[in-house]
Amino acid sequence: MVSQRWSAPDGRWTEPDLHLFPQDGHRYEIVDGSLHVTPPPDGVHEAGVEAVIAALRTAAPPDWWVCDRLGVGIDISSLVPDVIVLRPRSSGGIWVDPADVALVVEVEAPETRRYDRLLKPAVYASAGIPAYWLVEPGEALSVHTLDGPSYRLARRIEGAERVKLDAPYPIRVGVF
Repeated sequence: MVSQRWSAPDGRWTEPDLHLFPQDGHRYEIVDGSLHVTPPPDGVHEAGVEAVIAALRTAAPPDWWVCDRLGVGIDISSLVPDVIVLRPRSSGGIWVDPADVALVVEVEAPETRRYDRLLKPAVYASAGIPAYWLVEPGEALSVHTLDGPSYRLARRIEGAERVKLDAPYPIRVGVF
């Protein structure tokens, strides 16, 4: 097998540069023009993503979209949340406008813990995305709402607790 060679851009990375990479399970994202790569997720992570998608789709009103690994273009960043909820009449496409996004969800893994807790929420908040969930598989769900330029923790769900939330639409959730 001959490996394909590529070179980094002279300046910052842009969304079209992401098409250079193979579909190998790694997640390739751009934050403020810098490339960020995470390893392929494990089974626990994937089960968490599937559980979140199932819960959100079951509760979704007509014309709302629940998608996994759909990109969000935010200024000079191109992020790919684990799960995204799009409002009705969203523009769609591989890279969506943050104005169409009602919720982003990240399912935490040991390799992405700081990235999912610190960096990605800051970028999502800067784009005005109103809600952010952080799933700690089997342990907790942290529900964050936009409060000015950053998110604030609105609710932390742990154990067998099931809670009714009003955003992005009425839904009962627990730990995934």
